[in-house]
Amino acid sequence: MSDVMDAPDVSALPADYTPRFQTLYREKVVPGLKEKFGYKNVMQIPSLDKVVINMGVGEAVGDTRKVQSAMRDLALISGQQPVMTRAKNSIAGFKVRENMPLGCKVTLRRQRMFEFLDRFVTIALPRVKDFRGLNPKSFDGRGNFATGIKEHLVFPEIVYDKVDQVWGMDIIVATTAETDDEAREMLKLFNFPFRDQSAANN
Repeated sequence: MSDVMDAPDVSALPADYTPRFQTLYREKVVPGLKEKFGYKNVMQIPSLDKVVINMGVGEAVGDTRKVQSAMRDLALISGQQPVMTRAKNSIAGFKVRENMPLGCKVTLRRQRMFEFLDRFVTIALPRVKDFRGLNPKSFDGRGNFATGIKEHLVFPEIVYDKVDQVWGMDIIVATTAETDDEAREMLKLFNFPFRDQSAANN
């Protein structure tokens, strides 16, 4: 049985299409980073590498069809076919067997990555209930940022009346930055709505 048998077909983006965030990187982010950090060589300027989106479906232990439902929704959100994630080991206490489907994930690069981040920042985050800003400390020490949302309904591709269940999502933005400060500044220039550092301590 295919892991993506029920996922929708996702058409490719036109070869000559340039996402808005890709243009933003060239026209705003690169000059902004160069001014702040004084890079001598253009190759030193950090860039976005990839975006990984993960949906964990705990209810799949009782109904693996829920994973297929999550995969359909993630394909709509990302514009790319996700892959099913499976348990590496058996955990008797949680009724988890080795190789059991537990969720899905997708890795976006290039155009798809820029397109997703644009919708995430400009459309999805403003629709999050009681949103107070992203945590500016959610970096891993190597220039990669991670955050999560509780309801995938905030994405415009998801039609509320057609949703089987509300899923949470983990979103990891991997960059080529050598430090968290460089990565944070880059995402700020992409208009990521970070909250004040003082608020992040609370």
